[in-house]
Amino acid sequence: MGLFDFFKKDKENKEQQQALDEGLQKTKTNFFDQLSKAVVGKNTVDEAVLDDLETLLVHADVGIDTTVKVIDRIEKRVARDKYVSTNELDRILREEIVALLDANTETTGSRAILDRPDSPGHPFVIMVVGVNGVGKTTTIGKLAHRFHSAGKKVVLGAADTFRAAAVEQLIVWGQRVGVPVISHGMNTDPAAVAYDAVLKGVEMGADVVIIDTAGRLHNKVNLMNELSKIKRVMQKVIPEAPHEVLLVLDGSTGQNAFLQAKEFTRATEVSALAITKLDGTAKGGVVIGISDQFSIPVRYIGVGEKMTDLQLFDRHTFVNSLFKK
Repeated sequence: MGLFDFFKKDKENKEQQQALDEGLQKTKTNFFDQLSKAVVGKNTVDEAVLDDLETLLVHADVGIDTTVKVIDRIEKRVARDKYVSTNELDRILREEIVALLDANTETTGSRAILDRPDSPGHPFVIMVVGVNGVGKTTTIGKLAHRFHSAGKKVVLGAADTFRAAAVEQLIVWGQRVGVPVISHGMNTDPAAVAYDAVLKGVEMGADVVIIDTAGRLHNKVNLMNELSKIKRVMQKVIPEAPHEVLLVLDGSTGQNAFLQAKEFTRATEVSALAITKLDGTAKGGVVIGISDQFSIPVRYIGVGEKMTDLQLFDRHTFVNSLFKK
């Protein structure tokens, strides 16, 4: 890496950190304002403080089960250390949340594409799932931008053929990013689109193929059958495809995101998560709860509208930003 590249990378890192800090501002303000009120006038972390902390975590949409785990960890530390002041609570809470996220964090999968100097001989295929309205197609466009900016060859497949807007939106994203989009239009066979997109990726020596899919949950059997068919058809071209099934969730919906994750993990084998719209909510704790409860790594988080605002999820960076005052 040359000196110019080093300064460019440093600038990008600072811009991403700023975007993350700003994106989590509503969550931070809401949580820490309430935490300050809970500990005012108290010197030690006692049962009353822990009860208030439990309520705050639940309201931040960390989720009941994950909240219980966090509180249990803190209770054990308080019992072990005998004396824990309220001034130390931020640090202890931060450390225990990071420890909880450690179990479900990895750097393989699609994020590893950025570290590959060359294509391994065939494209890495990502099938993207999620209900309508969560930012699925936008996330695909931002992913394409991320890979394309890193010098990777990208192909998009518009296999959400039940919504004209989805097909049109993906084509627009392809034009903005400068990558080809395979589309058969609306009301066509999604599996055929996916097949042609993967075939195109192989023919042009692409590094990654990203397939959009329909986001209907009203009939889980139909959804499961459709996703299974898409997989089978892609495997005629690349037997291992898809290499990653990325579930996109809207972080601003809080507990509804948990319900969507349950439904999709029952319908298909989800291997990674992208949580969007964290900049528009005070419930950023949903990232912690979903990562813990589903034992599926959070791969990306969305913290703004710009193409660069889809970030690789790093547990330490996320938690440090969450606790930055």
